Amino acid sequence: MNAIDSLSGTTPSVPFGGANDATPWLADPREKRTRKLCHSLEEAIRRSGLKDGMTISFHHAFREGDKVINDVVAVLASLGFKDLTLASSSLMSCNSPLIEPIRQGVITSIYTSGMRGKLAEAISNGLMENPVHIHSHGGRVKLLQDGEITIDVAFLAVPGCDEFGNARGTGSHSACGSLGYAMTDARYARTVILLTEDLLPYPNLPASILQDQVDYVVRTACVGDPAKIGVGAARMTGNPRELLIARRAADVIEHSGYFTPGFSMQTGSGAAATACTRFLGDKMAAQGIHARFALGGITGSLVDLHEKGLIETLLDTQCFDSQAAGSLARNPQHIEISTNVYANPASKGASCDQLDVVILSALEIDLDFNVNVITGSDGVMRGASGGHCDVAAAANLTIVVAPLIRTRIPTVVKRVTTRVTPGESIDILVTDHGIAVNPSRPELRQRLIDAGMAILSIDDLWQRALLICGEPQPIKFTDKVVGIIHYRDGSVIDVVRQILKEE
Repeated sequence: MNAIDSLSGTTPSVPFGGANDATPWLADPREKRTRKLCHSLEEAIRRSGLKDGMTISFHHAFREGDKVINDVVAVLASLGFKDLTLASSSLMSCNSPLIEPIRQGVITSIYTSGMRGKLAEAISNGLMENPVHIHSHGGRVKLLQDGEITIDVAFLAVPGCDEFGNARGTGSHSACGSLGYAMTDARYARTVILLTEDLLPYPNLPASILQDQVDYVVRTACVGDPAKIGVGAARMTGNPRELLIARRAADVIEHSGYFTPGFSMQTGSGAAATACTRFLGDKMAAQGIHARFALGGITGSLVDLHEKGLIETLLDTQCFDSQAAGSLARNPQHIEISTNVYANPASKGASCDQLDVVILSALEIDLDFNVNVITGSDGVMRGASGGHCDVAAAANLTIVVAPLIRTRIPTVVKRVTTRVTPGESIDILVTDHGIAVNPSRPELRQRLIDAGMAILSIDDLWQRALLICGEPQPIKFTDKVVGIIHYRDGSVIDVVRQILKEE
């Protein structure tokens, strides 16, 4: 009786077939090191097993400088793929070339945190048969965990990696900084393909994406232009109105009761929010108050406060400019985190739950403090949910900053066109015409009044907007739903309908 026969009646066993039976590449010294490398994107796609009807994903760390999403989808179109679901962490104005593959049926469904430009306009006007699903950054991770999104192949742009796929967003020519979005895709995708400009010596450690998550590596000429990361939503401002709003927001924080040693904050990427960081830094330095950490998309303004010793730690899920990307490479307390760690409400510990103060932007805010960051005054999708509802729900003090009027269109409205963040999560609205406090926070209102600040009701602000520019004509929509807005827990909080074209 041999050794295998003696196991009769026990757990079934596979007879030994050789030292490298399960790992045949180990027999070739070269193949064992280079087996993940593909000569072309087409080869990687073939080896991935991608088929019609599957889901592909991308991240948007390069923002308007992204080169990978359009290029990959163009190759998939040339190869004849159909009925794909696109699950990109977000889509930008630079992604307008996706319109034609959508028309051709290459992409028939989309999950994303937002969209802008011609692509958003086309979808708002009925380009797709299926509605786009809009989710928050934290909510995206929950949809992945719940199985509503199942990524079959993730195509992830990285500035540099080694032959096994150890990758990070710093230390290479096209440094984008944090790969917080890509880290989530690498964790949940069935197959991970890295597209990289620089093939670096093994081991490229420490790494944001580790070799045990990566299936294939493709070297490409360009994954993105880091100079374009800081355009669009992420920008500095010299606009006097935005600077006025920023100063007022800093004053609100100072007198809110949360401006204490060791407080934590997230200040967002909007122009006024970014400027507020600078004004808040002046107050911190003058009063000797240091923050324990700053969270979220990290800007150069936050890096400046960190390097002055005013913020102890930066927790970074996305770098909004080259200064932030450089800081991530050199500052040990500038720490990269995934979107799961950042804001997933179903994680075992989201960093946003530790937040004291957050400053957020808005396209519209209504009399119940509901916020719209998706659709413009014309009903076209032109923004992103991002981490808005995630951090608004979690922070102890949530401040929205916005001008009262944009190009003679009120920002404060009776009812928002599209609800993304519920009013119960918003504490204070700061505008260039005044400050309003949610009636659910009377103690905040009293603290600001005691500090000598003039406080209005949100109804006062609405009436003032109407006096200046009148009642806007309501937007006309068809019954067709072009967008489904998911709250961070996966539930549907609103929908976007197709714009009715005037005859």
